[in-house]
Amino acid sequence: MAENREFLYRRLHSLLGIIPIGVFLLQHLTVNHFAAYGAESFNKAAEFMGNLPFRLVLETVVIYLPLLYHAIYGIYIAYTARNNPKRYGFFRNWMFTLQRVTGIITLVFVVWHVWETRVAAAFGADVNFNMMADILDNPFMVVFYVVGVISAIFHFSNGLWSFLVTWGITVTPRSQQLATYFTIGLFIALSYVGIRTIFAFTI
Repeated sequence: MAENREFLYRRLHSLLGIIPIGVFLLQHLTVNHFAAYGAESFNKAAEFMGNLPFRLVLETVVIYLPLLYHAIYGIYIAYTARNNPKRYGFFRNWMFTLQRVTGIITLVFVVWHVWETRVAAAFGADVNFNMMADILDNPFMVVFYVVGVISAIFHFSNGLWSFLVTWGITVTPRSQQLATYFTIGLFIALSYVGIRTIFAFTI
């Protein structure tokens, strides 16, 4: 019975990491990338997202609650899981380790980012281009955001590979190899978008 629960918890953790959290990451990167086209472009995109109907309900149900479960159970996995070199080999075990490390970094980054933006907005601050430009005016924060964004993107991209294996979508070694190439390409592409966005606020 305990093993069945563990299996279901891990399946849910894997699923939530892609849907809805991964989908939200893609949406968030897309909206934020409007900063690369100027302050007005970003502000319009941010205003549109901020004025969505039932935004608070959507954020709570689609983002915060799934993220809370994924984070708590992810911490449990990070501190109890062990590498499996006989089954996965050197490269996959490195990805396994980095998945745990980037999960912790991403959690710290997300909590801080929410504090600086959503919590500040609840107290009357405007979430706009100027807010992010002020935050990233500090070189330390630029480094912090670059590390945080890259960690989040890696965690999602590599987590997608694990999701495909966990849910029986990539079963054969060949399909898993192709999934590796795809997720590495996805990581590179999204990292470019994320870093370009960050530096758009510093110009």
